Amino acid sequence: MANTYAAKTVCILGMHRSGTSCLAGCLEERGLFLGDVINFAKFNRRGNKENPEIMQINNDLLKLNGGTWDNPPEEMRWSDELRARRDAHIASLASRPIWGFKDPRTVFTLPFWQEAVPDMHYVATFRDPFAVVRSLQRRGPNLLPVIAPIDLWMKYNLRLLQHITAHDIPLVSFDWPADVYNKAVDYIADSFGVSTEGLTEAPFYEQSLRTSDEDEGMTQSMEPEVRMVYEALLERAMPVTDFV
Repeated sequence: MANTYAAKTVCILGMHRSGTSCLAGCLEERGLFLGDVINFAKFNRRGNKENPEIMQINNDLLKLNGGTWDNPPEEMRWSDELRARRDAHIASLASRPIWGFKDPRTVFTLPFWQEAVPDMHYVATFRDPFAVVRSLQRRGPNLLPVIAPIDLWMKYNLRLLQHITAHDIPLVSFDWPADVYNKAVDYIADSFGVSTEGLTEAPFYEQSLRTSDEDEGMTQSMEPEVRMVYEALLERAMPVTDFV
């Protein structure tokens, strides 16, 4: 399907607990329209910045393929009913010159969205695997993923690397210091053509949003395959010299 929508569409990619909410919020305050999103959540005090309709479409798509957010399928097929819901949502934003969306599930459902918007623009984020594991664990036993958190980190970030390579996607690290992170987002926002004029002296991103950075009880030795993926992400991250 060719893209018949005039709006520029930005897709924010990354695993759960890896800074996708922060990245979406930072881009929103710089002028990227996200629409009706969740602005407060129990484990995201500034909201997860997800549109409920997009999240539900992604959940239904994963379910159709026998998967869930915490046990994603390797292959993806979709129905005409899901196409119709997707296209209706995108069409509702056609009057916007630029809009974006964020849902970590999109790491696996991206081909479904690309079918409707083949000229998508992208940005991605990642985070230290141990910080992601701690963040998932701190949500409590009832919300633990059905597969081991480190295995889930591997699934998401291996797929993320495929997307980054295929589409030359700019990649930021949620582990960067606040000043570096904000300069990177300024650079990305400018590349999308959104303004930074509305920024306040208290930006969306602050260091306190990262609540799982340190834990002396966590073993800091990575398995070789985890280290390989993490080092690949570090290598693909935007060079700091691009925006300082």
